[in-house]
Amino acid sequence: MTRKRLLGVGITVAAVAAAGMPASAAAIPTITASGSTSVAPLFSLLAKGYIKNKNLRGKLKFKLAQGGSDVGVSDVAQGKVSIGNSSRDPKGSDSGVVFNRVAKDALCIATNPANKLGNLTQDQVQAIFSGEVRNWEQVQGATVTGPIDIIVRTPASGTQDAFDKIFMGSKKTSTTAAAKASNGLVQQTVKSSPNAIGYVSFDFTAGTNPVNYQGVGCTLNNAKAGQYGGTRSFYFVTKGPARGAVAKFLTWTQRSGAARKIISSGWVPIGA
Repeated sequence: MTRKRLLGVGITVAAVAAAGMPASAAAIPTITASGSTSVAPLFSLLAKGYIKNKNLRGKLKFKLAQGGSDVGVSDVAQGKVSIGNSSRDPKGSDSGVVFNRVAKDALCIATNPANKLGNLTQDQVQAIFSGEVRNWEQVQGATVTGPIDIIVRTPASGTQDAFDKIFMGSKKTSTTAAAKASNGLVQQTVKSSPNAIGYVSFDFTAGTNPVNYQGVGCTLNNAKAGQYGGTRSFYFVTKGPARGAVAKFLTWTQRSGAARKIISSGWVPIGA
């Protein structure tokens, strides 16, 4: 579902964000973005909706790359892109940039469908992902046996940062965990490995078994109701206050009913 949503939005998905545009396209204003793989599907849908609702076809382009939240924040700070997509909160080391919150997201613990694990407490999550508990036989409710394959994100990931803050507290993830560069790769690994456990943005849970956390399901409705404890913020980061075409797009994203409808389809609108 995510791949179809991402590739069908009518914007350019590029391997790099801001490499020179062809001369023939130079006359059309372009909003470039890079960063979080969690935020990318939402950015894509909002870009498509903005062009459609504002009748901007042929008058404005969007160009999107990924790479992780830290990459997006760094790119926008250096002026390489117009917007840095971030699924992590601001850090003290972030300088000269503004974090514009656009939505909230549910971060789900996910196992393989063969492992119908129903619920995990925070203590259990910390024990599993720190490596203190290494076999599924030690986890109540697990329906597979054998070693636990821990799947995490790379250090540049905002999802990794959010997982550490929300779920791990003072605990550290195991150094033996397999680190993946995107939500999609975590999703793919969990889907293909019966003994795997990882965490993904709600939009990437298809084909996995989302596990209840602290007795509450990782569902969109629970996140909107404020009942699910694993939510985090999504940001469009700008270099200083947004200006020009970026400011107009950001205002539409944060205030319009059309944007709120798009956000509600898979995420939590601000104020919900």
